[in-house]
Amino acid sequence: MTAHDQYGLERWGMDLFAVLENGDLGLLDPERPDIAPVSLPAIVADLDQRGIAAPVVIRVQAFLRRQIAELNESFSTAISDSGYLGSYRAVFPIKVNQQADVVDRIIDDGRPWSVGLEAGSKAELVIALSRDLPDDALVVCNGVKDEQFVRLAITAHQVGISCVVVLESADELDVVLRVAERLGQRPLLGVRIKLTEKSSGAWASSSGDRSSFGVNASALMGIVEKLRAVDMLDCLVLQHSHVGSQIPNVDEIRSSVSEAARFFVALRNEGAPLTHLDLGGGLGVDYTGEQRSAEHSVDYTIAEYCINVVETVQHVMDDAGEPHPTLVTESGRATVASSSILVFDVLDATYYDRGEWIDHEPGDHELLSNIIRIHDYIDEGRLQECVSDAEHYRNELRENFRRGLLPLTQLARAEEAHLTVIRRVKKIAARAADVGGSLREILDAHVDIYHGNLSVFQSLPDTWAIDQIHPVAPIRRLDEVATRRAILSDTTCDSDGKIDRFVTAAGVETALPVHELVAGEHYHLGVFLVGAYQETLGDLHNLFGDTHVVTVGLTADGGYELLDDTEGDTVADVLSIVQYDPKACLDAYKKKVDGAVAIGRIKATERRDLISTYRRILGGYTYFEH
Repeated sequence: MTAHDQYGLERWGMDLFAVLENGDLGLLDPERPDIAPVSLPAIVADLDQRGIAAPVVIRVQAFLRRQIAELNESFSTAISDSGYLGSYRAVFPIKVNQQADVVDRIIDDGRPWSVGLEAGSKAELVIALSRDLPDDALVVCNGVKDEQFVRLAITAHQVGISCVVVLESADELDVVLRVAERLGQRPLLGVRIKLTEKSSGAWASSSGDRSSFGVNASALMGIVEKLRAVDMLDCLVLQHSHVGSQIPNVDEIRSSVSEAARFFVALRNEGAPLTHLDLGGGLGVDYTGEQRSAEHSVDYTIAEYCINVVETVQHVMDDAGEPHPTLVTESGRATVASSSILVFDVLDATYYDRGEWIDHEPGDHELLSNIIRIHDYIDEGRLQECVSDAEHYRNELRENFRRGLLPLTQLARAEEAHLTVIRRVKKIAARAADVGGSLREILDAHVDIYHGNLSVFQSLPDTWAIDQIHPVAPIRRLDEVATRRAILSDTTCDSDGKIDRFVTAAGVETALPVHELVAGEHYHLGVFLVGAYQETLGDLHNLFGDTHVVTVGLTADGGYELLDDTEGDTVADVLSIVQYDPKACLDAYKKKVDGAVAIGRIKATERRDLISTYRRILGGYTYFEH
């Protein structure tokens, strides 16, 4: 069995990874496919030498550049092949990954296609207007807007930025008209229309007429009439209709796009000179590699998405005799998800089986002897019976201990004996043609726990909050069959800090194939497709801060270069975020130490070491440091 068999790498890896002869996971350069892959473990080891230790987020610039090019070129091809007479403009939603290095690289790599930005808050608009955007790039302003937001967006047009204010409600139009009158400006306006078509998937609530943002047909007509009354209907140049997020089914995309296009035609018939049709997000990422309509998968490629959008809009426009509009999408997830990998090391493991069989000893409790004797009749036909017997005898011994009738030494031996049975049953079950559901449930309850040096809440918040699945795989030893199965636990003091759903060759499972830990060796795991949302949604559970982040470029000689690095949060950094003054904390601790010296509890010579330890902690990484 190969790594591809165990982790489904070829299905979700998007042709970006390969297993090297030494078992390392290699990064493929999509722009230079003939060059040998770059070892990810070698990059991690080199970063460690530079003082950038795991956990670390590694952004691969070539992966990001590939996605930007694929999206834009796929639309270009679809437009050319179908004879569509309009054009395409991509805008990147800043909310998906607000990190400056990411946003700036999207702008630079997207320059050939004039990729723009979408801003949903004042802070995001400040970012968008400060970037070196191409002259014909769009800045689309979504979200709730106060007068300051609207004023900044309208005045941006005065300096040559195509900044479109998208109306989210009828009340928002009043704010826009008031500000525009004061400024004496005629703004570029859009309107967000709620579609009645509702998509499926985890984010179904962001679509349909019960979605949070946008206006229905009745409110839309009110906006049109008000704009007409103040002679500003000609300012309405863009229709925004969010078809959904992470839509799993291409037929749903066609249905939603068709409805959006019908609204577009209707608005033109009302006299609005619309030129741009913004279809929002929706383009999904196949996190599981299943290539089907499912919550964490999609049944289409980027190219198929593009041709379906183009042909659907073209059909509606041709049917109505209307010119083809400029198509706009806000495909943030598909743009950045694949570009980032979270790498962390496993600190320890809790094994829920035991390899060495326990022999009888004089004085063993009869129930303990019964567990040990199960060894005599374990075979493939009696696995369920053996597990049931072991569970029964162990539980009886536990009850005796709770009643004070069993010494701790016997309880400890009983637990070990039980784990030896589980170990043997696991081995036999792995070779069995069929394992019953109840036995599988029992064995799943005895998977190992691998303790990872990360905070799920900080680095993978969606896995906890909305059960998002990200592929996880070891980055070394992929030439070895992983013989153990485990769930992952993080370093926070919270039972929810775990990952217990994994992508494997068999589909989504509740345990990850892992290797035995080797003393003295790091065991690193990679979490993939984490570039969308995960870097910006994290919280400070247990005051674990941001990890180190590096951006690497793949070079023509088969190596890599460090393009950018950002150090992770120190303890002092996170204390400041939650309104503690690190210097005040240090001063307070110094007083305690000096007080201990004064009463003779510690020697004066020990003072320096105590204070320097505290100071080093303040300046150190919030995660486990080897």
